Amino acid sequence: MTAPDAPADPPTRAGFVALIGEPNAGKSTLLNRMVGAKVSIVTHKVQTTRSRIRGVAIEGASQIVFVDTPGLFRPRRRLDRAMVAAAWGGAADADVVVLLVEAHRGLTEGVEAILDALRDRIGPRPVALAVNKIDRVRAESLLPLSEALNAAFPFERTFLISAERGHGTDDLRRWLADRMPPGPWLYPEDQLADLPMRTLAAETTREKLTLRLHQEIPYELTVETEAWEERPDGSARIDQVIYVAREGHRGIVLGKGGETIKAVGQAARRDLEAFMGRRVHLFLTVKVQPNWLEDPERFGEMGLDWRDGA
Repeated sequence: MTAPDAPADPPTRAGFVALIGEPNAGKSTLLNRMVGAKVSIVTHKVQTTRSRIRGVAIEGASQIVFVDTPGLFRPRRRLDRAMVAAAWGGAADADVVVLLVEAHRGLTEGVEAILDALRDRIGPRPVALAVNKIDRVRAESLLPLSEALNAAFPFERTFLISAERGHGTDDLRRWLADRMPPGPWLYPEDQLADLPMRTLAAETTREKLTLRLHQEIPYELTVETEAWEERPDGSARIDQVIYVAREGHRGIVLGKGGETIKAVGQAARRDLEAFMGRRVHLFLTVKVQPNWLEDPERFGEMGLDWRDGA
């Protein structure tokens, strides 16, 4: 008598999920929650995500590649227009789209504009609704909000979540895993992000600058990793340049006696060491480049197409 065959492994699935919404809707927080690591910067300020950042999550036999897109808003500058183009590009390329709406803000004019654009830009691909930050509102307000949003657009599913606290996010991840198309995984099992470490390091420093500075200056600076040296002792030396648009901004970034840039460097280094699991030597320089907001090379470093801002 022959032994019964062992049960076959479930077929693998892999695909892309675009997270879209207004600025500060919680897309980066949800991406980090889904991936289980910090791969996208999170601040209380709007429009901090500038390019499409991909985080990789595993759920059962499915590999889900989450695309954190810049917030959708009415663009005013070339950089704004390129960011919005990147957001819609990420949505158009995805297998599933998830629209995040803040529970305490509800069906705003901005959300209505996104819904109008979804009808024209997304086509037949499934769109799910994630009402986020549910911990900020009374429970009885969630059903009317969900009904109003579903009346405005034919969402395939609605999820009530708190990306920050993790409420409802497991259900969303399981549903998305089932919606991924059959096929081999796109990335190694242990890869968390489709983002060069040089870029991730620059984004980490930009996050600390955004959190530290409270003027408009965070939107007029960018960070680039200029050099990366692997040292014999296993540590890494990272040299970065902070580009600002005005001479006065240079002094703000440096701070009195260099205290601001020192604090930013220390905070960024701690995050990088935690993520990389090894020692990091981080060196920051501030340079004034008045036209960086119009420089195609700077746009390319951010993963944006300068032509999209025209």
